[in-house]
Amino acid sequence: MKRSFSKVLRTLVVAAGLSLSLASGLSYAERAQMVPLPSPSGVDHPLYVPANPNKLADGTQAQSQPANPSIFTAPNADPQNYVSIPDRQAGVLIQRAGQEWRLIRNGIITVYGGWLLAIAFFGIVAMYILKGSIKLHEPLSGMKIKRFSLFDRFVHWTMAASFLALTFTGLMILYGKYFAMPVMGGVAYGAFLDVCKNIHNFTGPLFTLCIVIFFLLFAHKNLPGKGDMAWFLSFGGIFSGKHVPAGFFNGGEKVWFWFGMTFLGLVISASGFVLDMIVPFMQIEYLRGTMQIANIIHSSAAILMTAMAMGHIYIGTIGMQGSIDGMKTGYVDATWAKEHHELWYDKLNK
Repeated sequence: MKRSFSKVLRTLVVAAGLSLSLASGLSYAERAQMVPLPSPSGVDHPLYVPANPNKLADGTQAQSQPANPSIFTAPNADPQNYVSIPDRQAGVLIQRAGQEWRLIRNGIITVYGGWLLAIAFFGIVAMYILKGSIKLHEPLSGMKIKRFSLFDRFVHWTMAASFLALTFTGLMILYGKYFAMPVMGGVAYGAFLDVCKNIHNFTGPLFTLCIVIFFLLFAHKNLPGKGDMAWFLSFGGIFSGKHVPAGFFNGGEKVWFWFGMTFLGLVISASGFVLDMIVPFMQIEYLRGTMQIANIIHSSAAILMTAMAMGHIYIGTIGMQGSIDGMKTGYVDATWAKEHHELWYDKLNK
């Protein structure tokens, strides 16, 4: 009897406890509404949406709603938050500067850079159609004059080959998704772009080395000299067709040497070394902000150099009769030397 009564008493106590727990839970639920989870459609419940999303960046929204459950109040800021791992960048979940970099890269650089390259290319095509190749005014003499050594030509063609490889792979990285990916498909394009990226990264240092060597070989021949101003005032005689005396290199070649090849080439190389994380002789923190700035500088300088290189390649190949002979064989015809570099020709015959 006692044992039966104790069992009944324990049962009543447990039932009473469960009833009190359920009653207190219901009472708490009535006082504090539970915030629902985000919907599968991606549209959050109104409780998750900030009152004024435009105020998130400056922090005023977070101050007015300190209990705002939106995840974009604190993380969407550049100030470093505390993390227990060595990576400093992990303290910023959403870097606002990344959005600015994306807009610059996909907007200003891609769009205006594309227009610049198109204008340069079609301008050269129009010039060739309207004027054709610049011919010599006198027939070839058959007498050859040495202009470049074997080592000069080796450095030049190595630099030219590396430049073409960098240009092709760089343009694919910047513009390939607009015309190559729809044709190749996403998977094939991704694999192809990975190959382009590796070619680009490993060819860059070779291009830089060639720039340095070529600069040491020809810097003294590209110093400002007699005839340069007359060449600039007449635009090299390209429109008038008149002969303009010049030294070993004319004014246009000197602009290409100093600004196109040396300045832009070294800017591209330096920013490329940062992007490859191989900057020598100094300590650099390869943070996201550093990479974004380096990418903007690298892309802008590369597009400008490519546009200038189009003119250099055109004049050095099909744009002028006999101009490529110097870099092919090391020798030029005396008629060509006298007509395009008369000051140099006269100096050789003194």
